[in-house]
Amino acid sequence: MTELNSHAFSLDDKEDPKKAEFIDDIDPDPDAGLSNEERARIDRELVRKLDIRLIPWLCVLYLASFLDRTNIGNAKIEGLVTDLNMTEGQYNACLTIFFVSYSIFEPVSNILLKRMRPSIYIPLIMVLWGLCMTFMGFAKGFSGMMAARWFLGLTEAGLFPGVNYYLSCWYKRREFGIRAAIFFSAAAVSGSFGGLLAAAISKMDGIGGMKGWAWIFILEGVATIFIGVASFWIVVDFPDDARFLSDQERARVIRRLKDDQQSSAGHEDFKMSYMWDSLKDWKTWTGMLIYMGVDGALYAFSLFLPSIIAELGYSATRAQLLSVPPYAAACILTVLIGWAADRTNKRGIYNIGVSLVGILGFAILLASRNAALSYVGVFLGALGIYPCIPNTITWVSNNVEGVYKRGVTLGFVIGWGNLNGVMSSNVYRGRDKPHYTLGHAIVLGYLAVGLLGGSILNYVLLQRENNKRKNGERDVWVQGLDQRQIEELGDKRPDFIYTM
Repeated sequence: MTELNSHAFSLDDKEDPKKAEFIDDIDPDPDAGLSNEERARIDRELVRKLDIRLIPWLCVLYLASFLDRTNIGNAKIEGLVTDLNMTEGQYNACLTIFFVSYSIFEPVSNILLKRMRPSIYIPLIMVLWGLCMTFMGFAKGFSGMMAARWFLGLTEAGLFPGVNYYLSCWYKRREFGIRAAIFFSAAAVSGSFGGLLAAAISKMDGIGGMKGWAWIFILEGVATIFIGVASFWIVVDFPDDARFLSDQERARVIRRLKDDQQSSAGHEDFKMSYMWDSLKDWKTWTGMLIYMGVDGALYAFSLFLPSIIAELGYSATRAQLLSVPPYAAACILTVLIGWAADRTNKRGIYNIGVSLVGILGFAILLASRNAALSYVGVFLGALGIYPCIPNTITWVSNNVEGVYKRGVTLGFVIGWGNLNGVMSSNVYRGRDKPHYTLGHAIVLGYLAVGLLGGSILNYVLLQRENNKRKNGERDVWVQGLDQRQIEELGDKRPDFIYTM
């Protein structure tokens, strides 16, 4: 094995002195001369400061985002379809159109985020989608609802891939999973909170001549606009320009990313080659397969859960309330999986294990004709879907180096996954009530083939590549290159070991 691979990268290993010397040449160590204990204390304080400043507000943003895209499911059981004289097919078309515009825009959204700055881009798209959500409450028919949902998808597209990319530019790879899980747990909270909120807002039926379902859209849209306006002052830029950090703290953030073999967001200029590098990387395609499996299941579940529960024999209000416990349980498990995956530095095995829980849940829903047993299936379905969303995104992000390549890859993976919302919007058909056999079977297939099968495939291929790197079979890639050129190879560096 060559000298390069004798220092193969591990997050648990001590820093390679040669690598440290190279990093010092680019980003001088602001804590040079301090003891290891002093360094550890300063690092803990820095990460705590980042967490307090970044995570809570980002969770609020995603809670609003997921609430706004899925509350149409709550509005449906409050009479949306009947009041707008829509057919079941037209309602499903309104769900579908969101995912078309959402997916088209996602692959380029991270490039815009980087070029416009997070403190401008994120608040701007929030205000715009809040306006779209508000106008949904004034729709008078199918065409108006379709137009509003198209623009809602277009304006929401930048948030989820943008925030995951943004967080990956702040934290080390073994710190990212729990933060991504906490961020995404806002989706589960929104499902839980959304049911309670919809049940309460629907009581405004008739006020101002508006239906209860219209008030759901209007009030939640106005709330999003206020959150978006506040975000102009709360959302911060990338580490290189973050004003809430001192010069020394910014240097520490950049330094710790370098130690973790990650690039700082300010150290690259965009080139089209990053997009082609992403498309030629097999990890992009396995990531798309996995995320397709879990995202297709996620949207089918979240959009139709109130209807599924209502068809078990419960009233509209009780169905809204019974949608709360599965989401609450999924929220807790999502955070626990994120924490465990970070601690063990293993992500694929959690995807595989959790996907089996979801498969069991939808198998129960497919076979059961008992309301109580079906509700157990709903619980297992939620537990088997939600934790795999942030775990998959973290797994993909951990294994792609270079801020632009990572951003483009996350855009492709998340965009393709969300495009499968087109499927999710049409599999739970009104004529399949009350058992929804077709819908449950398709979601089961997505979980089994995409999430479980894709995770196993990705795990095996990553393991094979890691073995080749550890055995020195990839050292030829760096022959004749200087240290800076090796650094620019990103995840193609022979000493870059993939997260399993």
